[in-house]
Parts: sequence; structure tokens; C-alpha cells
Amino acid sequence: MNWYISAIKNGFNFNGRARRKEYWMFGLFHAIALCVFFVLNVITNENSIIAFLSLFYMLAMILPNIAVTIRRFHDIDKSGWNILFSLIPFVGPFIMLYFMVLDSKDYTNQYGMPPKSANESVTTKSASY
Repeated sequence: MNWYISAIKNGFNFNGRARRKEYWMFGLFHAIALCVFFVLNVITNENSIIAFLSLFYMLAMILPNIAVTIRRFHDIDKSGWNILFSLIPFVGPFIMLYFMVLDSKDYTNQYGMPPKSANESVTTKSASY
């Protein structure tokens, strides 16, 4: 859940890098939320309040979803413009899936330090005290 909240807090941040874990945890919790809204819409016979809330949620998550995807591309040392692969009919989602499952580059690139080493150094520092 922390990864989901972190991705939402960085929803307007298109700079930096996002680990695979951050990207996929955001996707998991986003999918769970969409399923909950779908079930609530079915149960309440598409009550206008629930439908409005689900529409508001989906619209509010567009930018955080784009931002975490762009930061994920930065983590594999690719330009954020590669997100446009998702617009290619039929094969675009498969291209995106390929890029999103690649492991992080473990060196500092033009987009910043690797998030794995940054998180590990914070954990190591806090454990040494």
C-alpha cells in the first residue's frame, strides 16, 4: 500500500526513477480499486453517486499512472516518450509489458540515482544507529 501512496504523491513528478516494485504495486492497487468500484456499481444498480465517484477516481488516476510509467521508463534508462508505444494497436501493450518487466539499471543515469541503492542505503543507515 505504501508504494501506491508513494506513486500518488509523485503523481505530478515526471522526473526521477520508479522501481519495478513501485510500478507494479501501483498497478495492483489501482486494479483492485477499479474492481471495487465496478462491484459497487453493479450492486447499487449504477447509482449516480457511486458512478460519479468511480469516474472521478479514474480521471484522478490518469496523471499518476502516466507519471509512474514515465519514471519506470527512466529507471530502465529509456526516454519517457516510449510511453507512446502503448498507442500502437494490438502490439503496443505487449511492447509496454516487455519494458515494464525489465530490471532496473543499477547505475546512475541521466534521470538520477538507482532507487534500489537509494532505498538500501537508507535502510542500512537506519539499521546502523
